[in-house]
This record gives sequence, structure tokens and C-alpha cells, in this order.
Amino acid sequence: MDEQLTRLASGLTVVSEHMPAVRSVTLGMWVAVGSRDESPEQSGCSHFLEHLLFKGTSTRSARAIAETLDAVGGELNAFTSKEVTCFHARVLDEDLPLAFEVLADLLVDARNAPDDVEAERQVVLSELDIHHDTPDDLVHTDFARAVLREHPLAAETLGSLASIERLDRDTIDAYYRQRYRPGSVVVAAAGNLEHDRLVTLADQLLGDLGRPGGSPPRRRPPHGFGRGEIIVRSRPTEQAHVVLGVPGLAQTDDDRWALRVLDTLLGGGMSSRLFQVIREEQGLAYATYSYASSYTDGGLLGAYVGTSPDKVDEVLGLLRRELDRVAEDVTAAEVDRARGALSGGLVLSWEDTGSRMARLGRQVATGMPIIGINEALEHLGEVSLADVRRVAQRLLTQPRDLAVVGPFDPQDRERFAPIVEPGD
Repeated sequence: MDEQLTRLASGLTVVSEHMPAVRSVTLGMWVAVGSRDESPEQSGCSHFLEHLLFKGTSTRSARAIAETLDAVGGELNAFTSKEVTCFHARVLDEDLPLAFEVLADLLVDARNAPDDVEAERQVVLSELDIHHDTPDDLVHTDFARAVLREHPLAAETLGSLASIERLDRDTIDAYYRQRYRPGSVVVAAAGNLEHDRLVTLADQLLGDLGRPGGSPPRRRPPHGFGRGEIIVRSRPTEQAHVVLGVPGLAQTDDDRWALRVLDTLLGGGMSSRLFQVIREEQGLAYATYSYASSYTDGGLLGAYVGTSPDKVDEVLGLLRRELDRVAEDVTAAEVDRARGALSGGLVLSWEDTGSRMARLGRQVATGMPIIGINEALEHLGEVSLADVRRVAQRLLTQPRDLAVVGPFDPQDRERFAPIVEPGD
């Protein structure tokens, strides 16, 4: 294996993969904290901080941060999810120390200045406005809430308009100082690099972040899932957006590989069941797909369609039919095709330093063992027809949950009620 992992005395973890055939490096600094780890008073804090850290440190302005990487042709960005926050850069291999210095500065010495908080508040509020104006995004937020109810995993990563208006500088800065500690930080990199050099940079530039200790947050697993829950959000849209699905699997579940195959053959591409039936055969939608989201201790399995409002009942009937029957009539040919699609996509993604860095960082930051490409391909290759049928039976025989966004009345919940009951 080309992957190497070192845990420093400070509690910080460094993981890397050597790719000698490339001339670049992608570096990521992962913090094991996301929207699920926020209290109601902190809602949206993780994502707000992702923005705020780029506003400057005691030695670098926001402009200087941007210009430093631009001057060497580098790329700098960040993202926040339910369980992690990641700051990442892609540079030439010779510029790894420079990228490391900039990212480390953000984690160690962010100003979180009051003026910057107010300026960035407007940016985050605009982002929330965009989300609320995008019904094909909003329906997935509603679906998560239907399945997970009040659990923090169901919360919107951006927070809410009310919570972002309410957040003050002291709350955000306290969250930063509490959560951004070495025990919660993973440095991940892939490309033409030396692991020992990466460890040295981590020791010199991060140290204990000036805030020693820390550990990944304790998390409450989801329970009490929605059963036949229906959320209808009224919007004067030209399309109806629907997601029908069930609770999924945690990322450590033994059936996770079979679930990936099931998800792919159900709605993962142009040859999938949903695409062929709903778009190709019936012409009822432009976009339809399924997705399986897995977290450390839970997950979602959903099927999405965007269709004309007057076709929504027909579409939901087809969705229900496909979810009802897949456990019984899925074929060996479908399983083979889905395994091939997953394996091919996996191999192609391995040619990119960013994908490799993200795989390493996410696995280590969420407590997963490192799984290399050969092991992943082996797991996928072992998924049988019986495995797929078993996981479909395990998940899809329970009552479903439904989210609908479009020109409907909330009282239409009764109209959609038959859709959420599983088939006989």
C-alpha cells in the first residue's frame, strides 16, 4: 500500500498516499465536526466558520490568502457536511509547503473579526436564499427531515435564516476554539509527496493549534425514524419534485457494498430502472435518480423525480412499484452491470489526486479503516444477486417516507398517503 498514517503526540493525524507519476499534490485539512454536532443555538456554525476562516488571520488578509495560491496556479476551497469540515488546496508538488502554511494559518490563527462576521453573514443568508429558491434541493432537505425527524442529521447544513441572523461573533469564535483542536483534525494528502515531510510540516505549522487536546464529538445515533411520514411544501413551481424512500445504512454496515449496487441499478445511471421506466419508456421526467447517503451511524435511501405537477400521481405510482418489486425481480444481469459501473467509476476516480485525498481524509476523519482500491474492488466483486435481494428486502419492505415540493396544498398529504405504504 502507498497509504501511510501517523498519529502525532498532539493528537493530530496525518495520512497520505504517494503518487509518483503526477506532479501535483492535493492537501486537505479535515475537522471532525459538521452540522450534526451543533446545538440549536449553534445551528449553521460549522458552515459559517468554513466561510469565515478565509476572511483572514493575524498575518494574512483575505486578499493575501487568495493571492498566495493564485500566484502559483493553485486552487483553494472548502466544504462543510453533516459530519466533517474540510479545507483543501491543489498545487504543484514543489508548492506543498506553501499550501500547508496557508491552510494551517486558517486553522490555527483565524481572526473571526466582528466586521468579518457581519460581512459574511450576508453571504450565508444569500446562500440560504438560493437554497430556498431551488426546489430540487429543498426536497432533499425535507426528505431527510421526514426520515430522521428531529435528529441533528436532518438539519440543513447551512442552518436556517433565523439561526444565521441570530449567530454572534462570540458564539462562532467559541465554537472554533472548542472544536478546532488537534484531536479532531486530520491532515490528508495525495500526490507526489513524501509522508515524512508532511508529518514534519504538520508538527511545525499546526503543532497543537495553540488549543491542545480535543477529540471527535460524541454523537447520538438516529432512532425513531419516520414511518409513513409525508411532508408537502407548497411552492408555485412549474415542476413537482418528489423523493420517496426509507432509512438507509451506516457507513460501517456489512451490507453497505450491496446497497451501493442496489442504488446503482435502481437509479444510478441511464441504464437504471428509474431512468428507463420513468424517462425512456413513459417520458414523464427529465431527471430521475436514486441515492444512498451513509453516515457514521445511519443513512438514507431515496428515489427522486422532477415531473409536471399533473403527472405527480402517476410518477409516484411508478416509484412505489419499482421499490416494491426490486427485491423480487432484480436480475443477475442488472447486478453485473451495476458492479461494472461502480468498479469502473472507482478506478477512474483513482487517477485524480483530489479524489484520493478526499477518500483518505473522509475515512480517517469519520473513524473508518482505510480501504484501498483493490480491497474496494474486491468487496464490490463479491456482491451477489442474493446480497442485493437481501438488502432490498431489508430496507424496502418498511413503510416509506415522502417529500413533495410543488404547487400543492399541505392537505394533499392525504392524497399521497397510499404511496408511503410498502407493497404486499
